[in-house]
Amino acid sequence: MNISSNNRSAPLIVQSAATVPPEEASQRRQLVQAAKSVNASGTLGQNQLVFAVDPTTHHVIMRVENRDTGEVILQVPPENVMQMAEDLNLTPAHTMLPDADT
Repeated sequence: MNISSNNRSAPLIVQSAATVPPEEASQRRQLVQAAKSVNASGTLGQNQLVFAVDPTTHHVIMRVENRDTGEVILQVPPENVMQMAEDLNLTPAHTMLPDADT
């Protein structure tokens, strides 16, 4: 699973808007704009928000990365959850939400 960013200075959406419904594309653009605003504000210091789309599950991944090194400080959902979902052929939402019976 590779969701790494090639451009450390801006949030990233890997999947093109042409492959998603217009409403979802609009929501992704809003996410990118919000991340740009947070990154420009300096609120995160030397860190930045990065959004990516997992190429396998097509779900949005949010990361906080060090601007200089690219080190991932935080990822939601975490990499191990994404890997389990991929291994089980489930989406992250299925692995994170309890069953209605519980």
